Amino acid sequence: MQNVRTIPGPVKSGGGIRETEAVRPFVHVLADTSDKLAGVCSILEGKFAVAGERLDADAKLSQIPSAIVIRAELRDVDNIAAIKKRAGRLAKAKKRIFLLEHTSHVGISQAYALGATLVLPATINRIRLLAALADPAPASSGDTPQPDNAVETAATAIASMFASITLGQPLDVDGTREAGRRIADHITQHGLSEWLTTVRRHHEGTYQHCLLVTGVAIDFGLSLGVGRADLERLYTAAMFHDIGKAQIPLAILDKPGRLNAEERAVIETHPVAGYEFLNGHDKISPEILDTVRHHHEYLDGSGYPDALCAESIGDVVRILTISDIFAALIEHRHYKPTMPRAEAYNILCGMNGKLEKALVTSFKHVALTR
Repeated sequence: MQNVRTIPGPVKSGGGIRETEAVRPFVHVLADTSDKLAGVCSILEGKFAVAGERLDADAKLSQIPSAIVIRAELRDVDNIAAIKKRAGRLAKAKKRIFLLEHTSHVGISQAYALGATLVLPATINRIRLLAALADPAPASSGDTPQPDNAVETAATAIASMFASITLGQPLDVDGTREAGRRIADHITQHGLSEWLTTVRRHHEGTYQHCLLVTGVAIDFGLSLGVGRADLERLYTAAMFHDIGKAQIPLAILDKPGRLNAEERAVIETHPVAGYEFLNGHDKISPEILDTVRHHHEYLDGSGYPDALCAESIGDVVRILTISDIFAALIEHRHYKPTMPRAEAYNILCGMNGKLEKALVTSFKHVALTR
C-alpha cells in the first residue's frame, strides 16, 4: 500500500457541477510502513480529504496540503533522507505534525530540524491529533509565508540545545539567543496572551514549558521597563534555565500526575547539571550561570540546590523564578485541565516569604491582563 487517496471530487448534476459537501481540508500522510500509513489515514478519513504515501515510494505530492502528518522512525537514516528529499514541498504546508516512535530529546530535535511544527507520540491519541489538525493555522495573507516564525524558531533552538547535551555536540549559544530575541519581538508586537495560546496549542511537555517561561519572563521584563541589555540577559537566562533537564528521562519529565520522592530527587538535579554543562562556555555570562543554577531558590532559604537566602539571590533569578512557577501552573498537559491565569497568580500571592512581594505585585498585570 504505497498510495492511499480518498479525496472526494465534485458530483455532476444536470450538466452542471455541485459540491455534495463543504470542501474538506487536504491532509497528506507520510509513513515508513504500510501499516502505519493505513493507521493514520483511517483516523483522518471522514474528517479530512486524505492522500498518503510511503517514504520509500516516489514522491507524489501533487497539491499543497493544509497539513502534513509524518509517522516514521527517525533513527533510520533512510527515512530522514526521504523526508529531506520532500522538504521543499513539505515546507509549504502550514502544519507539519510528526508522530514519533521514540520520544527522546534527540528524536524531538530531529523532528524540529526536519521542519515539524508539532511533535506527538506515535501511540496516537486520536482526539489530540484531530484537534491539532482542526485548529486554525496562524493567519496569513494569500500564499505569503509568515514572516514571524518565532514559535518554530524557538522550539527548534530548545530542541537543538537539549540534543547538544545528549549527543555531546557544541552548543549554539548565538542561535539560542537569537531565538529569544525573536520571542521578544513577537511578544512586543502581538502580546503575551497570543504567545501563550500559540505555544500551548502546538507544543507539549518540557519544550512547551521552556517556551512559556521565556515568553512570560520577557513580558514581565517589558512591564518592568528593563532596558535592552537587561531584557537580553533575561530571555537568554530563560531559554537556558532548564537545559539540565536534557539529562533526565522523559518518562520522569513528562510523567502524568505527582512524582514520587525518588523521581523528585532526580528532577532536582537539573539546575546543577545545567550549570555544570554551561560553566566555562565563553559566551555564557556569570549572571546566566547564576540563574540556571538558582532559579529554584526561595528567599526564605527553602529552595534548592544551595538553599540560598534573600541577599544571595539576584534580580534576574527573582524575576525568572516567578515566571517559571507561573508558567508551570498554566501550561497545558493532556492529563489535566489548564489552570486559569487568575488562579495561578493567587498561588504566587500565597507563597509568602518565598518570593519578593513587590515583584509579585508588579507581576499581577502580566498574569491577568497582558
